[in-house]
Parts: sequence; C-alpha cells; structure tokens
Amino acid sequence: MPLTGILPVAPTPFHDSGEIDTEGMRRVLDCMIDQGVDAICILANYSEQFLLSDEERAVLTRVSLEHVAGRVPVIVTISHFSTAVVVARAREAEALGASMLMMMPPYHGVGLVPSEAGIFEHFQAVSDAVGIPIMVQDAPLSGAALSVPFLVRMAREIEHVSYFKIETPFAADKLAALIAEGGEHIVGPFDGEEAATLLADLDAGCTGTMTSALQPERIRPIVVDYRAGRVDAALDGWRTCLPLINHENRQCGLRAAKTVMMEGGVIGSDHVRHPLKPMSARTRERLLSLARELDLVALRWGK
Repeated sequence: MPLTGILPVAPTPFHDSGEIDTEGMRRVLDCMIDQGVDAICILANYSEQFLLSDEERAVLTRVSLEHVAGRVPVIVTISHFSTAVVVARAREAEALGASMLMMMPPYHGVGLVPSEAGIFEHFQAVSDAVGIPIMVQDAPLSGAALSVPFLVRMAREIEHVSYFKIETPFAADKLAALIAEGGEHIVGPFDGEEAATLLADLDAGCTGTMTSALQPERIRPIVVDYRAGRVDAALDGWRTCLPLINHENRQCGLRAAKTVMMEGGVIGSDHVRHPLKPMSARTRERLLSLARELDLVALRWGK
C-alpha cells in the first residue's frame, strides 16, 4: 500500500562532545513510534546529514534499521553528488531493511548542478540497483530546477521513482500540476517545510507530509481528517499547530525537535555540530512555551 500520512525526519542526537549518540538515536526512534508516525526518515537534511562522516552514516543506518525492526517503515536518505556513492548507499540501505529511499538531485553548490540528462541518469542508476521506492526531494537547497514535466518523465520512465517531496515556493501549485500531469505514476505526493503550507498542499492533492519529529502526533490528524473529508476539523487542527509550526520553520530550524526532546528526557543533549549554532535563550523559551501548550509527546516522553 502507498505510504500516506506523516513521515517525519529523525534528528541525529550528539553528545555534548559532538560524538554521535547511538543510544539516544534508539530513544529518538522509540519516541517517534510512540508519536504515532506512519514512517520515519533518517539521515535527511534535518538529521544534519551534511555534518556526518561516511562512517557515522553507516553506523546510524544500521542502528536505526535494526532498532526499528519493521515496527514502521524507514526511509533512508542517500543524497550525494556522486552517482556511484548514491548507488552504494542505496544498496546498503535496502540490504539492511529500508522501505524507501529519499534523494535530492546531485548538486555541489549552485554553480555545480548537472544537466537534466545527468540528473535523470543519477536517479535511473539508483532505481536499477534496488527494488524499493524512491522519493525525489525537490528543495531549494539543491539549486536544481526540477520542472513538473521533468518530474513526470522521471515518474513514468524510472521504475522506482514514485514519491515526491515538494518543498519549493508555491508548492501547492507544483503539487497540483504534478498530480494532474503524472496521474497514476505519482504514488506519493508529499510536502515538507514543517507543514507550513499543509492546508494548501492538501487542497492541491498531497497525501502526506514530511515534517520534523517535533509534533507529528498533532499534525498527522490534520492529514487524516482532511483525507476523510473532515476539512473543517483539519483546518481547526492546523490552526492549533500553526504558531509552533511557524516558530520552528522561521526561528529554530532543525534545532527545534532536538531541544524539545532534550527537555522531555528523550536525549541528553541538543548539541548541533559546528558551524551550526545553538538557538538563543529567547528563541528556546518561546519554543518550549508553545510546545507545552500542545502537551507534546516529545516533551514528556522520557520523564
């Protein structure tokens, strides 16, 4: 069955020393399962994947997949500029039990983005190497312009490309066009951006969202209600979540889930690796105040 609902990104916990915290990773995954998620995505941008060594990625992939042990599907992010590297990462993830792969188009700064042909071949090589679905992450971070006709072509011609996470400006219009032009080949149209545009994206036809691990138990019912035709209930739920969504998206970024999880005893540190910086005391205070108003699972899970 196609994955729908909420597929949050797991943060990568570090000790205060900066070393990866594998036991903390296991606790993060258990907390997320208790949040009622439909799947978990690891090693994404909100997992600080760009600050992890290859060895650390391998450790976290194995720890995560072995610990989740099929309780929910696990999506492994494999993004890299090198096609050979993404193919190797894809094979390893599938062998360890990943249910899906997520990858951005190859990029190395805005001045080094391949042609459409190169991007197509990059995804084709991964599809040829595995037998599980691939989610295309279409985000401004890459600097690669992925047009709707190009995404539709990939969905039609590359066997395992069938899920799309659209995080570009005016995501709802792009999602609507992608669904209209791609038809049955667009199995999983998703949004991101901490669900900041979720209602518009649901109006456009998205079937789920990939947020952080901050408040999935609050955001998932919005998707469920909307898809069941309870649009007013979905709108009420979104209104309730929106102040925290906005604060996370605009003020905190990937640090939000880690800070709330530390406050809730899930992990021992909310350390982010340099050159990222801790959030200010002012931003942290507002984050925790909004989280307490919603009585988030992550805020009390470890207490």
